[in-house]
Amino acid sequence: MKDQTMSMELATVTHIEAAAERTGTDGVLEDLAALAPAAAAALALLADAIKRGRVDQDAVVQALKDARVDEAFASVLDAAADSVWAAAKDPFDFDDRLTADNLSGAAGDVRRVFHWI
Repeated sequence: MKDQTMSMELATVTHIEAAAERTGTDGVLEDLAALAPAAAAALALLADAIKRGRVDQDAVVQALKDARVDEAFASVLDAAADSVWAAAKDPFDFDDRLTADNLSGAAGDVRRVFHWI
């Protein structure tokens, strides 16, 4: 019979991906976009550790603030907004403006969330 105790590990490494290239594209997807699942997985590990009661939620939130996760995430959204503006053929095109404004607004929202927690 298997031991029914809960693991004390924060994470177990089961697979290592090759490093993402910092230049060029593969024709379909930016190489750096491969980092998004890794970032999401890291946050999911923190959430799981909190749910299992293995770490103090205040410590995790403070660590995220200290690491400036909000600024890193917001800068991705800002860069995406800038990219939309740079690619826009008509600065008055409603769809382009809406997309860029939504991305910029989301960046501001991310910064505000971390300000209030």
